Amino acid sequence: MKNPDWARDEVILACHLVMTNGWKGLDAQDSRVVELSALLQLLPIHAEADRNEKFRNPNGVARKTFDIATRHPDYRGKPTNGGALDVEVLNEFLARADQMTEAAHLIRQGIAAGEFQDLGLADNDELDDFSAPEGRLLLRRHRARERNKNLRKKKIDSVLRKGGSLACEACGFDFEEVYGDRGAGYVECHHVVPLHEAGESRTKLGDLALICANCHRMIHRRAPWPTPDELRVSVEQRRSETRRDSVPIVRQHGTATDRFSAPEH
Repeated sequence: MKNPDWARDEVILACHLVMTNGWKGLDAQDSRVVELSALLQLLPIHAEADRNEKFRNPNGVARKTFDIATRHPDYRGKPTNGGALDVEVLNEFLARADQMTEAAHLIRQGIAAGEFQDLGLADNDELDDFSAPEGRLLLRRHRARERNKNLRKKKIDSVLRKGGSLACEACGFDFEEVYGDRGAGYVECHHVVPLHEAGESRTKLGDLALICANCHRMIHRRAPWPTPDELRVSVEQRRSETRRDSVPIVRQHGTATDRFSAPEH
């Protein structure tokens, strides 16, 4: 099965990478290509059923960077295979570099925040469209499903019925404890197994974790996404290191006790 053609948002990210590399193509082993490959695989533009095992792998991403780089006006060799969309996006970067760079950043932020998950639309779904610079560089689709709201509410109710709190499962932050009535009953809900991996399935309450907004952002900041448990271990390790570095050293000297702070690392 052939992989789907590159979409505009995907080409924008690839073209931005080529631009930051001095309008030169990049090898598949380049860490930036590997990172972009992982990022593109998180974009739910193409259905899982339409992807094969090589979908947007580093080799494919590297080829795309050369398709773009060899179409640059200053390139003197023979261009590699590419499409009209590559040339179109390249020309837009050359004409409006700042705006296109902002578009690339918006796409990355959208992926990190999980805003682009589950883009498949049913006939009766309502759609709100938001666009980046000039109204056509980036289309953000946002759909609010009532069942999603119900799942979050049921998860919260389940935790409270069992005598638990709405503290973040990763860092322990409690909105009500910090903000009082304003934060009462509020916490964000995260799929332990990302939707792009789980595919179409029935979500159980055990598949959801209650986390604060900061930890939610940190999980989605870049691939691979840690689970809430993995992030919790990282947070606890960091806190332990911070406490260890701040423990005072007590030195006995005659009858007096001198206190010294441990050196910072």
